[in-house]
Amino acid sequence: MTDQSNTPTTSSVRSGGRAARRAARAASLPDDMRPIRPGLSGGTFKPLSDADIARIHDAALEALETIGLADAPESGVEILTGAGAILGEDGRLRFPRAVVEDALALACRDITLFGRDAMYDMHLNGTRVHYGTAGAAVSMVDVAGRNYRESQLQDLHDAARIAHQLDNLHFVQRPMVARDIVDNKEMDLNTIYACCSGTTKHVGTSFTEPSFVPDAFEMLHMIAGSEAAWRARPFVSNSNCFVVPPMKFATEACQVMEACIRGGMPVLLLSAGMAGATTPSTVAGAITQATAECLAGLVYVNAMQPGHPAIFGTWPFGLDLRTGAMSIGSAEQALLSAGCAQMHQFYGLPGGAAAGGADSKLPDMQAGWEMMCTNVTSGLAGLNMVYEAAGMHASLLGFCHESLILGDDLIGHAMRVVRGIEVSEETIALDQMREVCLGGPGHYLGTAQTLARMESDYVYPRLGDRTSPKEWAEKGKPDLVEKAIARKEAILAERSPARFDAETDTKIRARFKIHLPS
Repeated sequence: MTDQSNTPTTSSVRSGGRAARRAARAASLPDDMRPIRPGLSGGTFKPLSDADIARIHDAALEALETIGLADAPESGVEILTGAGAILGEDGRLRFPRAVVEDALALACRDITLFGRDAMYDMHLNGTRVHYGTAGAAVSMVDVAGRNYRESQLQDLHDAARIAHQLDNLHFVQRPMVARDIVDNKEMDLNTIYACCSGTTKHVGTSFTEPSFVPDAFEMLHMIAGSEAAWRARPFVSNSNCFVVPPMKFATEACQVMEACIRGGMPVLLLSAGMAGATTPSTVAGAITQATAECLAGLVYVNAMQPGHPAIFGTWPFGLDLRTGAMSIGSAEQALLSAGCAQMHQFYGLPGGAAAGGADSKLPDMQAGWEMMCTNVTSGLAGLNMVYEAAGMHASLLGFCHESLILGDDLIGHAMRVVRGIEVSEETIALDQMREVCLGGPGHYLGTAQTLARMESDYVYPRLGDRTSPKEWAEKGKPDLVEKAIARKEAILAERSPARFDAETDTKIRARFKIHLPS
């Protein structure tokens, strides 16, 4: 009988391998060795050829020169004509090519969007990709009841708190409207409070009226510690729909933009036309109009303050021409946002567009394919800021906390695709093939190289299930949405790490009507 006392059994070998893998996963990797991280470079997906880009650029310049934009505020007319734009008898401002070219020469090409915590700073240039929330949803998805209800300030605060804990959400632009606050000024101020007390990542927000901006800056100076501290590291940006497509300025939004620029706040120049309704129905036509409108915005910003940080926000949306409904989760949306990313890179400007939203009403299979399709293509196209990347449903009408959490897993895999394939002598691994196949164990499980790279090369889902059917059944057949609910509840059970210190919070509450409980 053979003595097997020193021969490891199959189960112990497997157990040892699992233990080693668990130990490797538990070890914290430095940021530069993580398989995914903010600012990975995309740019490999190019649906537009160089000739296509040149034609769109020329058409955008022609549109600005011959069509122009209407409805600029008086202050905007003064600023833009001072930069060389021409006010016609029809009230439209037209932009000679030289005026646009001068603005492009002055524009900021390397923007840092700061977090309250410097670890969340985002550097926007080239094809560096960042994912985050955005939108103005008016409803919350109740996944348990399969219903929709009005969104409230607490929902917004909770969304910021949840996003703060999600590694693959790099910024928090307000994703919903606090419909329980009827006074617009109080809503705008409480939006800032709810977001900034929920996360120390960069925050984006909007303002309903220009007269609300000074009080917002007063609050932000209190949060930062002083006006000088705010201006050194502005951690909130203004999402500004400065145009009403097609080719009209939004008068009050332009005045808001002027106030934000004077206060040192970065701006997102947002053109959000709908293909077939407020832009041409063709993908190329929608990109052309959005490009023209954002170039006009660029002239505006740099005429006020040369080099002020402004994100080139071409956000054309798809439309289901059968019904007139927005189709944010469509293949056409993927092409729109990817093509816009190429235009940003053509100009050498930091840019953003929408991707990751779903037309589906719930976090189901339809939502999964819609969200992944546009998130992957936008990342591969090198879009600097991927807005609305998680949590958005019902063609942007609904927001879902559970979907936000599931989106963290989804975006992680999208980011791994963006990172791509590294080809080197080490990764080709011919030496490993020799060791394993010529006298070795005949497999790569447990080798030093496999263990060394299992965390730096592979992304593992936090909630996604990869067990066998047998293991899945033994664990009680866990449901993905139920796991997301459990994680949401765990996050919200803890106090927000971004909450303000007691002295600052007291001062803010003494000065402003804050609707969240202290």
